[in-house]
Amino acid sequence: MMKGSRRNFLVSALSGGVAATLPPLAHATVRNPASHLRTEELEARYAKLDEVLKQPVFKRELFPAPVIIETLELLRYKDSFLCRVRSKDGAEGISISNAAQMAVLYPIFVKRMQPFFIGKDARNIEALVEEVTVYQSNYKATGLAIWVPLATIEFAILDMFGKMANKSIGQLIGDIHNTHISVYQANGERDISAEETIEHIQRDVAISKAKAIKFKLGGRMSHPEYPAGRSEKLIPLVRKTFGDEMVISADANGSYTPAQAIPIGKLMQEYKYAFFEEPVPFDWYEETRQVADALRIPIAGGEQEPSTHNFRWLIANGALSIVQQDMFYFGGMVRCMRVARMANVMGKQCIPHISSTGLGYLYMMHFVSAIPNSGPYHEFKEFNNELPYTCATSTLRSDDNGVLQIPTGPGVGVEIDPAYIAKHKVVTA
Repeated sequence: MMKGSRRNFLVSALSGGVAATLPPLAHATVRNPASHLRTEELEARYAKLDEVLKQPVFKRELFPAPVIIETLELLRYKDSFLCRVRSKDGAEGISISNAAQMAVLYPIFVKRMQPFFIGKDARNIEALVEEVTVYQSNYKATGLAIWVPLATIEFAILDMFGKMANKSIGQLIGDIHNTHISVYQANGERDISAEETIEHIQRDVAISKAKAIKFKLGGRMSHPEYPAGRSEKLIPLVRKTFGDEMVISADANGSYTPAQAIPIGKLMQEYKYAFFEEPVPFDWYEETRQVADALRIPIAGGEQEPSTHNFRWLIANGALSIVQQDMFYFGGMVRCMRVARMANVMGKQCIPHISSTGLGYLYMMHFVSAIPNSGPYHEFKEFNNELPYTCATSTLRSDDNGVLQIPTGPGVGVEIDPAYIAKHKVVTA
């Protein structure tokens, strides 16, 4: 089972947040303003993070012979996008992309990413992930434009390697630390009353059996909140409704300035919340640190972050206690693992974000299986029920304790109906 129980996590939250359970360095980062760090201490942190970034992620040693990519295709059927990779020796891997993003980004996949990988040795995946950003000056489109197509390609390659070695994706990028995931129930609604929000969370928790919940604060990216005062009303009401045993967090999606976020964070502290996600706009790095310095509650963020170097700054300077890099938006598991490792060496947690239905949550599960510093709860929105697949090693549904088992089969661990795949046609432009 995943390390850490609900009660232990709640106790740590009551005594000052996740940081209370972390090593001394991270504990100090949360409670002491990082801006007060001595130059030599900050340089030592950067040196530690840089050493982590040098370490390989993909277990290339499992594959002694070259694995040359012969074909790499993007396939489409209605709103579904698949990536299929085949090696010259006949190995094959499949991934399912973030459909909403790929509907716009498929020309970049086909014209700017796909050609680079043909004929390459897939064992060099870590170097290829870096080199493709320079190919045709792709770095000029840094962000979702290149990271979503790249993640789609990487997931297919990892699925291929997993099937070749009879190992799960998690076993290809790390050691297995977690075999199960405890879920938190998220509510993504705004512009409804506090009372309606409570009703909807209660409805969803009854289905998921989750022992942790998260809801939205503010108006999103600094837009005015509606109804006015909803957040201040909702924070105490959620605690009163669900009681002290429920682990509660909230996500502002960049709704506030520091002057607005700090009082909200103090109210969350008063009602013993577990973490405060994205209190200010995601690219307000100094302001994120300012909020973190002023509060005891751990600050979480990173789902929109496109840069490993920026994560390096956020981690070293104590702006984030919980990193939330997105599997698709950040360009795949290799890049996400580097961030998780940086967080781990600084005693911080990783609760990765996943932005897609389809198999998106399955990719997140495999990633969580391979990190030692995963948070105790992870978001799970259920799979796309229109996707025909079978899984021999997991129901892929949470049980009565809000826990689900991570698949242990090769690659991604599920079999997609071949007839469904056959409906897809190759995208050429």
